Amino acid sequence: MLRLFRPYRGRLAVVGLLVGASSLVSVASPFMLREILDTAIPEGRTGLLSLLVIGMIATAVMTGVFGVLQTLISTTVGQRVMHDLRTAVYAQLQRMPLAFFTRTRTGEVQSRIANDIGGMQATVTSTATSLVSNLTAVIATVVAMLALDWRLTVVSLLLLPLFVWISRRVGRERKRITTQRQKQMAAMAATVTESLSVSGILLGRTMGRADSLTRAFEEESDRLVDLEVRSSMAGRWRMATIGIVMAAMPALLYWAAGLALGTGGPAISIGTLVAFVSLQQGLFRPAVSLLSTGVQMQTSLALFQRIFEYLDLRVDITEPAEPVHLDKIAGDVRLESVDFAYDPAQRRPTLDGVDVTVPAGGSLAVVGPTGSGKSTLGYLVPRLYDVTGGRVTLDGVDVRDLAFDTLARAVGVVSQETYLFHASVADNLRFAKPDATAEEIEAAARAAHIHDHIASLPDGYDTLVGERGYRFSGGEKQRLAIARTILRDPPVLILDEATSALDTATEHAVQRAIDALSEGRTTITIAHRLSTVRDADQIVVLDAGRIAERGTHEELLERGGRYAALVRRDAGARAGTGPDGGPDVVVGEPEPRAGAVTAGGGPGHDRRP
Repeated sequence: MLRLFRPYRGRLAVVGLLVGASSLVSVASPFMLREILDTAIPEGRTGLLSLLVIGMIATAVMTGVFGVLQTLISTTVGQRVMHDLRTAVYAQLQRMPLAFFTRTRTGEVQSRIANDIGGMQATVTSTATSLVSNLTAVIATVVAMLALDWRLTVVSLLLLPLFVWISRRVGRERKRITTQRQKQMAAMAATVTESLSVSGILLGRTMGRADSLTRAFEEESDRLVDLEVRSSMAGRWRMATIGIVMAAMPALLYWAAGLALGTGGPAISIGTLVAFVSLQQGLFRPAVSLLSTGVQMQTSLALFQRIFEYLDLRVDITEPAEPVHLDKIAGDVRLESVDFAYDPAQRRPTLDGVDVTVPAGGSLAVVGPTGSGKSTLGYLVPRLYDVTGGRVTLDGVDVRDLAFDTLARAVGVVSQETYLFHASVADNLRFAKPDATAEEIEAAARAAHIHDHIASLPDGYDTLVGERGYRFSGGEKQRLAIARTILRDPPVLILDEATSALDTATEHAVQRAIDALSEGRTTITIAHRLSTVRDADQIVVLDAGRIAERGTHEELLERGGRYAALVRRDAGARAGTGPDGGPDVVVGEPEPRAGAVTAGGGPGHDRRP
């Protein structure tokens, strides 16, 4: 925690000087008050009285000025520390592998950045200054009290150890409750994020679960109310006891002074007694504040712990110390004896001994049943995951040795789940190339066969796409994603089931955009439903992470193996006679032989998409 403040040592040193000066100035007032009561007023020395009054006023002014400057600098430092923390957590999350986000709720991540760091604001903004300020004030006040009368000082400090012990107990209790409270806030934030998104609203309403979702949120909120009350009240009676005792201390001091006088001890002057009580009351505020700061720091430890859990996460995918930068990228992709497992304890790896070569400008289609490892294979090329065995190379260089910017420039990904920001069409496209001109954006949209639709909108390229692009249809979103990739112009393209969720007419429009995008690029197509599989230079059939077959469309059909079975199953499914009544993998059929009877009808009937 202390290392967070290291870059601001100079400003903190200035705060320390201001705190010290303010403490020294503030303890001077009681001594001037003693002189007023014991000397200036009894002896009628109006000149001395005027000087002492002016001194007390000047002391108040200086203390106020020092306090304002101290607050300004300390608040600035605190906010900069919070900025550094937010940025560090965000940057750390940007480096985390894709697997981290598949197992972490979005609301949980948002809560760590917003609620946990926001909850530390008071601590990082004022705690350090408050600690130094109050500690200095306490030390200066105790020294001044000893200078006035050591006996009264002993009476004033008798209960201090008890107060420290109470505050530590309270701090530990609040830390425990705060940990529970932040977890509950994260759970509630996750519920809001999931259920109040466009997809969540659609699901809730179409399933008739709006009321049950509201009740679930009400229960989450009710648990948070209980934790907030417990956090606020934790140790409140014990801290109130400290306040009562400290407030009653002047009466004890008067009583002690009276006893000393009644038993024949050394007399304490009225000025000394009033000055001492003034100091003791001055000690009350920083002492209680110091104890409260201790409690607050204990509470903040729970928040820091949650933040450091993210900052301490191991980053699996890192850029090498001396990364390779490629100026010109041909696009030759090779997977050499590739093994991959999401979990080292996995009984069977997701990919096992995969060897694939896609020459620059070539095309590869990857098909197979669900769970066979198709998408995983595609994600290894842009290094969304790292292989656990073998290697993936781009132009002969292991992708793990490439600079991140080179890899991002080289490989473009278009997936089934198209993500669009809640921004204009132009801003969504420009995300791929921030300095793109309006002409370049329009050219990319034309190539993706989406320009005419955008131009027909009232605001054209300034049209807001809505949350996750819900103002556009699935096919339109896919074409926007393709236009975005065209604008980036990567030499290697990964198409991850880009048309599997589209109807036939929309698929045709998107396929035209894909054809434009794929031209002249190294293309790896992962597909359940592909009308262009037959046109790929090479088709690989995956089964349980291993390559079951490979070859061209015609070669695999002649072989009569798994690929041919998929073709037959597809033909039967489209004719309504498939085993599950629906297509699993849609690939192009071969031209039927003359006189052959196809699954769709009489001789020579061609049912290709």
